[in-house]
Amino acid sequence: MPHALIIDDNRNNIDVLTMLLEQEGVSQTAVQNGKQVTKALDQIEKVDVVFLDLEFPYGDGFQVLEVVKAIPEFADVPVIAYTVHTSEIDEVRRAGFDGFLGKPLDSRRFSGQLKRILNGIPVWDA
Repeated sequence: MPHALIIDDNRNNIDVLTMLLEQEGVSQTAVQNGKQVTKALDQIEKVDVVFLDLEFPYGDGFQVLEVVKAIPEFADVPVIAYTVHTSEIDEVRRAGFDGFLGKPLDSRRFSGQLKRILNGIPVWDA
């Protein structure tokens, strides 16, 4: 079973993404701030995809991306920015994210987007 790490400070966003992932048979771990990421990654055996919000108290998604990519076991895991700030898609691409999903997530399109991500096909949908 694929496993996703969700990093988002908004509980409602976590709940929506969790529901969508569960419908696709993907288990998940959620953390609500960047400070919890390293601890979560230490405790998770396998991560197939990271969904990373860009705005947090005490940091941002760009800083968290650097932390995730610096851990050798997770360097090749796709990190997908998901945010309401769709105007930041070019900045996200330059920063080294592996994809982009605009919020709110589109439940009709999510299944196909997730399949492409898990198959190594970049998704850049604002």
